[in-house]
Amino acid sequence: MSGAPRGKVSVVVPVYNEEANIPELVPRLFSVLDSLDRPCEVICVDDGSRDRSLEVLRGLLDRYPDRLRIVELSRNFGQHPAILAGFAIAGGDVIVTIDADLQNPPEEIPKLLALADQGFDVVGGVREVRHDSFFRRAASRVVNRVTTTITGIRMTDYGCMLRAYSREVIDLINRCEESSTFIPALAQTFSRRPAEVAVRHAERRAGASKYSLYRLLRLNFDLMTGFSVVPLQIFTLFGFLTASGGLVLGIYLLVRRFILLRASEADGVFTLFALAFVVMGVLMAGLGIVGEYVGRIYQEVRGRPRYLVRRVYGATGAVIRLEGGVEGTVPRP
Repeated sequence: MSGAPRGKVSVVVPVYNEEANIPELVPRLFSVLDSLDRPCEVICVDDGSRDRSLEVLRGLLDRYPDRLRIVELSRNFGQHPAILAGFAIAGGDVIVTIDADLQNPPEEIPKLLALADQGFDVVGGVREVRHDSFFRRAASRVVNRVTTTITGIRMTDYGCMLRAYSREVIDLINRCEESSTFIPALAQTFSRRPAEVAVRHAERRAGASKYSLYRLLRLNFDLMTGFSVVPLQIFTLFGFLTASGGLVLGIYLLVRRFILLRASEADGVFTLFALAFVVMGVLMAGLGIVGEYVGRIYQEVRGRPRYLVRRVYGATGAVIRLEGGVEGTVPRP
């Protein structure tokens, strides 16, 4: 490919129980990167896999001795902390993230890099035709709309992790110390020139999805409470509306009982029950929302690391030991 020299590309792959997909994923990644004719590296972050994922990855080191690095985390921390661990040692001018399940084909990476080379600092993939269950697609649409409304962050596909980031954006992300975050949304807040591109989506051929209904809800709560206080404001407004409604209803009941003389004792009991259930429901919902924010504060003040690196298997196949497994101590290449 002709033109001005382009910078190095780093591909960060979070891996959790994907031993069946790794033997196909890594060769396909390097095949795509080799066709670009530019410096590149692949950083696979094993997020505490319980299968043979780490062993399979280590078996590929001799095949790609100068361009494959493997980060072994001490336990399972989650997809986004694993990606952050990859960001900490990525040396590319453009950093691409991609899942290890092959549902985002590596052959789509050049689409993102083409826009990154044009100066877009965050390029997000948008899955054209999703090969997921109806429930997953419907839930994703609802989450996308609700999250966009609450956070004000404009992204078409929050769930697609096939994305490209500039070195400047990654450096800003690495400087953030919040214990729980959603990387695409965080990058979007730092971006000066974002873009999106349609990408293909494939069926999962091996393994199982790592996101249960609970984990999807948990991720959505993290996203909303981590980037907006709108839920608290909505609850405050709803509290005022409920109080106003209760006041109006109370006045109406007084007028009905003492002026119109149409009320009975039974009516008053059922009305009291109805009001009690409404108020208790509002209070419980409010406590849940407040609890989300208090929980995030609690996680931050503890100061625990977002991830702990056990070992980094370097580009030459040697093992680099990190003293104490402290994050951020991995030297950049």
